[in-house]
Amino acid sequence: MATFAKNEKCPTSADLLAFQLGDLDIECGAELREHLVGCEFCSAEVAFYSRYPMDLEEETTTPETIPAPLRELAEALLHQNASPHSFDKLVNELRAR
Repeated sequence: MATFAKNEKCPTSADLLAFQLGDLDIECGAELREHLVGCEFCSAEVAFYSRYPMDLEEETTTPETIPAPLRELAEALLHQNASPHSFDKLVNELRAR
């Protein structure tokens, strides 16, 4: 299974948000679009910004580590877990906390 995480080649979260908002110039946007074709993590982050709009003026920080429940939920949403019931299990575990 591939690692679901940003790597040194990934753009910053601020760049991904700017891309989603259409605030990048054509050249930068094209480079980022090319990156998104091969990077599930960055594609998921852009999809997140599409669903939960943010403003570039808001502070964007990158956590050092992704909390385990959030990581498991993201992987389940991307169908990386084998069990079709893994999403429901994760949601129930999060509700129990």
